[in-house]
Amino acid sequence: MDVSPGWPVVACLLILLVVTVVANRLGGLGLGRQSVLAGGRAVVQLTLVALIITAVVGSLWLSFLGVLAMFATAVATTSKRVGAPGTWPWAAAAMACGVVPVVTIILATGAVPLKGIAVIPIAGIVIGNTMTVHTLVGRRTFAALREEHGQYEACLSLGLTSGQAIDEIIARRVPEGILPSLDQVRTSGVVTLPGAFIGVMLGGGSAVQAATAQVLVLFAIMATQSITASVQAGLIRRRLLLPADLDLALVS
Repeated sequence: MDVSPGWPVVACLLILLVVTVVANRLGGLGLGRQSVLAGGRAVVQLTLVALIITAVVGSLWLSFLGVLAMFATAVATTSKRVGAPGTWPWAAAAMACGVVPVVTIILATGAVPLKGIAVIPIAGIVIGNTMTVHTLVGRRTFAALREEHGQYEACLSLGLTSGQAIDEIIARRVPEGILPSLDQVRTSGVVTLPGAFIGVMLGGGSAVQAATAQVLVLFAIMATQSITASVQAGLIRRRLLLPADLDLALVS
């Protein structure tokens, strides 16, 4: 199967975008304009990425540089999304703890060939899902710390350390960032056919190859998200990875 740029694809994209805007308006979601902008950015960015990948995929070192650029963009994006852009080095550390060992295991075991054409998409999937869990965990825990500041102070008054008081609030929020991906793993092949599976099928691979690639991706996502969320929670407890307002509010 071949999905190539052309008028059928353009028409489909325009119709889907109109449906999105109309649904936003009818539902009172207020995200119509953002959806249009997001769609436009996606087209431009993916076009540029396609051109860049075409240029660097023949060189393993250039492919790794491309992966590094993807990682840097992911760190900047999630740091801004959680409202803590100034703590990006800690965000990078948490994400690297998940991405580096997982990608290394995939390549070292030979599950994916050490070639640019394989490294870029696999690393991109791992990085993207690592960014997602970092954002989800950050937004949930930071919101909880703001809403339950009284509980934090009560914990301090009982003799708990600052880290222990923070943990009392965020411990049940951190797993919430991983649950969506776990649900995807549980329902793969039953409720959904995830991206890697569809990609291999569209690329001409067999159903068995598609299933193998998807299982590999799902296990990689579980591993990187578990590591990243754990490290991120530890950094939050130590008050190293916090928005500026919480850094001031959570005094020991």
